[in-house]
Amino acid sequence: MREISFRTKIYIGENSLDRLTRIKAERVFIVTDPFIEQSGMVAEVTNRLDHIDNEYHIFSDIVPDPPIETVAAGVMAIQDFNPSVMIAIGGGSAIDAAKAMKDFSLKLSPQQREMKFIAIPTTSGTGTEVTKFSVITDKANHVKHPLVADGLLPDEAILDPTLVKSVPQAVTADTGMDVLTHAIEAFVSTKANDFSDAFAEKAVRLIFDYLPRCYKDGNDVEAREKVHHASCLAGMAFNMVGLGINHSIAHVCGAQFHIPHGRMNALLLTQVIEFNAELRGFSSDGFSAAAMKYAQLSKIIGAAPATTNTRLGVNSLLHHINQLKRELHMPVTLRTCGITKEQLLAASEAICEAALNDGCTATNPRIPTGKDIESIIEKII
Repeated sequence: MREISFRTKIYIGENSLDRLTRIKAERVFIVTDPFIEQSGMVAEVTNRLDHIDNEYHIFSDIVPDPPIETVAAGVMAIQDFNPSVMIAIGGGSAIDAAKAMKDFSLKLSPQQREMKFIAIPTTSGTGTEVTKFSVITDKANHVKHPLVADGLLPDEAILDPTLVKSVPQAVTADTGMDVLTHAIEAFVSTKANDFSDAFAEKAVRLIFDYLPRCYKDGNDVEAREKVHHASCLAGMAFNMVGLGINHSIAHVCGAQFHIPHGRMNALLLTQVIEFNAELRGFSSDGFSAAAMKYAQLSKIIGAAPATTNTRLGVNSLLHHINQLKRELHMPVTLRTCGITKEQLLAASEAICEAALNDGCTATNPRIPTGKDIESIIEKII
């Protein structure tokens, strides 16, 4: 028996930020980053809280790949302010940091009251607004720590497409490829089911249909909204069933080499699919279950006709992913990201060990060895 539940209430569409006008007579702790505050975007939140007896405190010390020290500072600020509502507005880093702050403040201070937690993403990538996951960085040891707990789930998520119109092209590409990786890994997860597959399939279709449009024209509101929805759908999928070694490797490589998470996922994606597909399995038609699901995805996005066999289907999916990366001008090797072969070899053993121990590895469709991980990362140098 397995339980499937959706705790987060989601508000979508233009003007969905107006949901915040219903917050009255509360103490609101707002977590964001310096750019969101300085650009005036945080005013989209505070303007809706003003004049209805709310008090708010803005914590804007969030940086990419939020370190443990930032979370600790946020916990202290929460204890001082004693909020009844927490709002996180920003990219995945702001929302992930807010999750950790909320969780640790409740655990460390018995006096801290429960807070309603509202997540407002300003990028379309992590899906963290609907997941029980948070990723915090130990910068001293170059390691990202995934936190997993039901208490990390936001109570509400607001997906207002107007907040993502100004996202730069490179960030649009990186975060969009993160969405695609989430959806594909959830689709072939060892825990995948009909419910997670439905979310993952739709997310994959939306990314192939609308991400190139977003990249070419950031003011294309329809495309922005569809990719924003894809991010959330992919988050709902992997929140149910987990991810795989694409993320396991990306967590440690991204921290080690300071490469944006979505970009690192994109670098690895086709290599991981080739490893998982194996194209020589033990199912009735001679292919692994993962290979058949990859082939199914190629049909879903119209990359291959329904009559295509498994091998051709997998290869078609790989071709279309590579084509998408070219459209988005994504780097295809670590070298193009400024990482040398010598740097990779020096860190290889630590990367392999950390990836094998990463929580995402448990639901990968093929059990990897250290040598397998090493082979995958060597192919992207």
